Amino acid sequence: MQSPEQADQRVRQAMQRVLLATLPGALVLFGLYGWGVLINLLLCSITALLSEAVALRLRARAIQPALKDGSALVSATLLGLALPPYAPWWLAVFASAGALLAGKHLYGGIGRNPFNPAMLGYALALVSFPQPMTHWPASHGLDLLGGLQQVFGLRLPGQPDAWAQATALDSLRINKSLTMEELFASNDAFGRWGGKGTEWVNLAFLAGGLYLLKQKVFSWHAPVGMLASLFLISLLCWNGSGSDSHGSPLFHLLSGATLLGAFFIVTEPVSGPTSARARLLFGTGVGLLTYIIRTWGSYPDGVAFAVLLMNLAVPALERWSQPRVERSTS
Repeated sequence: MQSPEQADQRVRQAMQRVLLATLPGALVLFGLYGWGVLINLLLCSITALLSEAVALRLRARAIQPALKDGSALVSATLLGLALPPYAPWWLAVFASAGALLAGKHLYGGIGRNPFNPAMLGYALALVSFPQPMTHWPASHGLDLLGGLQQVFGLRLPGQPDAWAQATALDSLRINKSLTMEELFASNDAFGRWGGKGTEWVNLAFLAGGLYLLKQKVFSWHAPVGMLASLFLISLLCWNGSGSDSHGSPLFHLLSGATLLGAFFIVTEPVSGPTSARARLLFGTGVGLLTYIIRTWGSYPDGVAFAVLLMNLAVPALERWSQPRVERSTS
């Protein structure tokens, strides 16, 4: 039987490992988009910690132990990595505050939230402000000063007014006439296998996720379920390279937030199932819904909405995964 101190220490260690595992993906994102990534992380982290402190104060709970467990910082980090670099500062603040207040403390704090806080904050921002949430940089980005000017809305002489482009997933979703070969050849958003640059970001998150698996921070069930179902449905629905193609399995695995979702989102222990079979079903549902939303929905990447929808199904998954007990007739 663990003491409260030992349980708290275990949570802190797990959160520290998750933060460490995000480092490869964060570094690749920084190399791809520049200072906007770090600005996002800083804004989300400060807002999350302040929101956590205010909520705890209003609930008359101890502030310091909750801030030290690292859960708020992990949610802020995952959210900051998912948001578009150089988004307006208020967007990161809104999403991060929504994640902590509506996604966590509305239900009683850590251990009680039915929804993934980071994905709830992301979904709130996407539904409320769709235009800036789809405003991704088309190039490496800006230097630190230029990035701060862009984020805080300071339009100085010589600064570009707009330098964004549609992502690979968005370009594929709205494509009506070009074949896949023509899209990859003519559209700068496409790389060799998936989204330009984002394929390497996904591989970096894969490396971090494998580290967490080796450290036994979570089990393999949810990530494998998500990636296997996304691969299978994209293979079954793959109609070649014509203009009506929905993209190859490799394209879907290496585009958008696929591997960030598989190893850092669907593995969140509080909002996800507890049994191994239920975790496998949970990940499978996330993968299927991600593909459906990407292909036929109104949003280019469906990871956030897929996770939130499957969060609603967790109680049913837990019931279905329980072994049946045969009643004796004697």
